[in-house]
Amino acid sequence: MRGISYLSDQVPEQDVHRDLAIIHGELGCDAVLVKGNDATRQIEAAASALDLGLEVWIEAQRENARPRAALDHLGTVAVAAERLRVRHPGRVTLVVGCELSLLTRGLVPGPVTFVRLMLILRAGNRLRRRITRGLRRRLADAREVAARHFHGPVTYAAALWEQVDWSGFDVVAVNLYRIGADTAGYAERVRALVQGTDKPVVITEFGCGAHRGAELRGPGSFLIVNWFAQPPRIKRGHVRDESVQARYLLELLDVFDASGVHGAFVFTYVMPAFPRSPDPAYDLDMAGFGVVTAPGGERKAAFDALSRRFAH
Repeated sequence: MRGISYLSDQVPEQDVHRDLAIIHGELGCDAVLVKGNDATRQIEAAASALDLGLEVWIEAQRENARPRAALDHLGTVAVAAERLRVRHPGRVTLVVGCELSLLTRGLVPGPVTFVRLMLILRAGNRLRRRITRGLRRRLADAREVAARHFHGPVTYAAALWEQVDWSGFDVVAVNLYRIGADTAGYAERVRALVQGTDKPVVITEFGCGAHRGAELRGPGSFLIVNWFAQPPRIKRGHVRDESVQARYLLELLDVFDASGVHGAFVFTYVMPAFPRSPDPAYDLDMAGFGVVTAPGGERKAAFDALSRRFAH
């Protein structure tokens, strides 16, 4: 499964069908993971992708939601996803959440994602145990809601630090970025993931920014931005290099192929919150994960590298 994620509610509505057509017809993907906080926009994008012939994974996630609100949102998405599944049997998968310990409230202290991330990066054993216990309860509730409304395959997009009991899911799905220079260690982790289960394994997120050193930062590529400046700007010393992002994606795809991974979703097609600028100090696109730029939709080296790879 050759996939990429799509942030449906961050893109102008009139651009969604065009983007998905490019993802299928020119990038060469056969699957798309539709992300978003707006369930209506998300389902509309999913329906468009299905009409184009793509397999669709729909991720029910509302960032910074409390547990009850997150479950209500999941129920709404699950009902709509089931309607799509009936129309397109065998082509819709429901993802009941993504990195709940980071992206929702209650498992880790902190009102916003950035605060929780800083705590997770410094987490000791006590916090990790708390995350595991809380996540187990959250996912049990999520599976119950999903089963009530959706009758296709169900999974969860786990963070690399989360310990998940996969027995209640149809697919093992992990956001698995490579961080640092230990390429052999990363490959071994992927192999262990595949060998440790009899279920299909799918990598639901992987990628890095388009600047020198991003291949070592992986998911932390966005940290080269000073978000407290007005407007936000790139910290000094960072240089745009699209070849870094392209090479990183191809190297990880090689690992997935060699390890028997069932499929993978590149993170991500476009990130409007990380706009391209001719001024290097304000070129936030170099810190983002899109394979095309915003605004304008210019194709980066990563797009070309993936389209050649997926063509084979």
